[in-house]
Amino acid sequence: MSPSAIRWLIGGILLVLWEVLPRAGLVPQLFLPALSQTIAVAIADWRIFAEALAVTLSEAAVALVFACGGGILAGALLGSVARLRGLLLPVVSSLYAVPLVVLYPVFTAWFGIGAQSKIAFASLYGFFPTLLGTAAGIQTIDAQLLVTARSMGATLSQRLRHVVLPAAIPTVIASLRLGGALVIVGVVVSEMLTSSAGIGYLITSYRTVLDSPRVYVGILLVLLLGVLLDLGMRLLEHAATRHRPSAVPRRAAPAI
Repeated sequence: MSPSAIRWLIGGILLVLWEVLPRAGLVPQLFLPALSQTIAVAIADWRIFAEALAVTLSEAAVALVFACGGGILAGALLGSVARLRGLLLPVVSSLYAVPLVVLYPVFTAWFGIGAQSKIAFASLYGFFPTLLGTAAGIQTIDAQLLVTARSMGATLSQRLRHVVLPAAIPTVIASLRLGGALVIVGVVVSEMLTSSAGIGYLITSYRTVLDSPRVYVGILLVLLLGVLLDLGMRLLEHAATRHRPSAVPRRAAPAI
C-alpha cells in the first residue's frame, strides 16, 4: 500500500471513530460531539463562521506579509553579512526563546483591541522563526556562487536577490511554512484573548457556553487554514526550485 493510501486510510478511520465513539457513549459529547452533529452545525451557521473566517483571513494575510517578508529579508542580511550575524543573531535567538504570548497585553496597550494589535502580535510571532530559518539556510550556500557573483561585480542587493535567496530556497520555504503557521496561531490566539470578531473569538464565545459542536467547527476552520497554507507553500517551493542555482553546498558561504 502506498504512503498516500495509508494516509487516506488513517484519516478515514479517525473520521469514523469521531462519529462512532460519541454516538456509542464511549466519549462524552461535551468533550467530543459527533462528526455529523458538527457538520450540521457548520451548515446551519455557515454565514456566522464565514464572516469570522473572513476577519481572521484578512488579519493573517497582512501579518504574513510583515512576518514572512520581513523575516526573509532580515534573515538574508544576517546570514550573509558576518558582522551583523555575529552581533545580532544571538540577540534574535534569545528573543525567540521568550514566550511571546506574555507580551500581548503590551500590544493591546499600544494598538488597542482591534485588528492592529492582532496583526502586530501575529507578525512578531512568525517573524523570528522565518528570520532564523533563512539565516541558517544562507550558511548552506556553496561559497563558489558568491565568489563568482562578486567577481562579476554584483552589488550586495544583487547578490542577495539573484544568488543568496534562490540558492537557499528549500530552507527559506521551510521557514515560511513554520512562520506562516505561527502567524495563523498568533492571530487566532489573540482573537481568543481580546476580540469581538474572528474564528478565535467564536471559539472562546462558544466554549464559554459549552457549545462543543460550534467550538469544533472553529477548530476545524483553523486546521483548514493551516492545511491550505501548507499546500500553498508546497506549490511555491515547486515553482521556485525550478529556478534554483545548481550547486553543491560543500563549503559555508563567506560573508558578502
